[in-house]
Amino acid sequence: MRGWTRGFLGLLYLAFLLKIEGLKFHRSEHTERISGSAGDVLEDDPVGRLKVFVYELPSKYNKKILQKDQRCLNHMFAAEIFMHRFLLSSAVRTFNPEEADWFYTPVYSTCDLTPNGLPLPFKSPRMMRSAIQLIASNWPYWNRTEGADHFFIVPHDFGACFHYQEEKAIERGILPLLQRATLVQTFGQRNHVCLKDGSITIPPYAPPQKMQSHLIPPDTPRSIFVYFRGLFYDVGNDPEGGYYARGARAAVWENFKDNPLFDISTDHPTTYYEDMQRAIFCLCPLGWAPWSPRLVEAVIFGCIPVIIADDIVLPFADAIPWEDIGVFVAEKDVPNLDTILTSIRPEEILRKQRLLANPSMKQAMLFPTPAQSGDAFHQILNGLARKLPHDKSTYLKPGEKFLNWTAGPVGDLKPW
Repeated sequence: MRGWTRGFLGLLYLAFLLKIEGLKFHRSEHTERISGSAGDVLEDDPVGRLKVFVYELPSKYNKKILQKDQRCLNHMFAAEIFMHRFLLSSAVRTFNPEEADWFYTPVYSTCDLTPNGLPLPFKSPRMMRSAIQLIASNWPYWNRTEGADHFFIVPHDFGACFHYQEEKAIERGILPLLQRATLVQTFGQRNHVCLKDGSITIPPYAPPQKMQSHLIPPDTPRSIFVYFRGLFYDVGNDPEGGYYARGARAAVWENFKDNPLFDISTDHPTTYYEDMQRAIFCLCPLGWAPWSPRLVEAVIFGCIPVIIADDIVLPFADAIPWEDIGVFVAEKDVPNLDTILTSIRPEEILRKQRLLANPSMKQAMLFPTPAQSGDAFHQILNGLARKLPHDKSTYLKPGEKFLNWTAGPVGDLKPW
């Protein structure tokens, strides 16, 4: 019976692909411009709209950390490094702090890695506190706003909560000294203590040159219906199961491991990037955090992202029309994933693919070297520019204080 079912599904998928290819034959291949305000915002040029002062910190906060471990340049948290490098030579940089709209403190808080290359966030709060104490002692600008006109790159799993396990991140909360600052972070989830109002959600870092080197001819048929490579269970950190990815990844595996429409596995082949370019849908489920580099990879390779992460706040959501290019599936609906995806009309799939083919969409997800117009660096600056001019409440009245310098876990108060 199972063999008959698999054969039927295979024939159904073949018919589905033929219908898509037929539509492609009748409609010329082209990209589709992002319509409305989202497209206009995506193409904004931030130069001339804001000025950023970059604090010159001792190298122990950034360059020396990187010198100890060059792997930091390639992991998914590397945006903090490349944003610093970009700003040093950016046209928005000012050397006169009196004319600055924003102040940037370059701290590489994710560059303390285990032998396996995973970042350890445990020193990050002390490092960040130390840097803030330094700028507050040596410049007047932090103290006049308590950081309300400062921004920080915090690309940890749960941003400035500085922990990779959600329960402990929630228990910690955002570092108290960053409560008034603007946080630029990969983590985004609505109604979560680790995402405060006014934060700018950005894509995780994915190496542009590496992805570029794996491009295949754009007319290569997309012969894979659903593609995913990654963990379904994290036995080491969640031995009983059900907590990792809130059970969503486990549900994908248990329901679709034998479904011929689903090419899913824990194996990570050398053809991973090429396979994504041969797939129609790429699963982007939550893991320990709601985000992952798969979202970037799917957009770059034109594979429609299937986003399985309830309440996720996506990168540059005011500029990228995620509802138009992706498919959102509630975590509770994962068992119906096959029905949901096969019910999408071929015309709608083609429209999403045309939008994904728009170069400005791909550019906004990347941190290239050198920087290019419309890339993620510029989208961050656009987000900061849209917050200007600063509200009057940004600036403190004489004697006014909001921050508690002794708040937080005792361990965070130790010198760094």
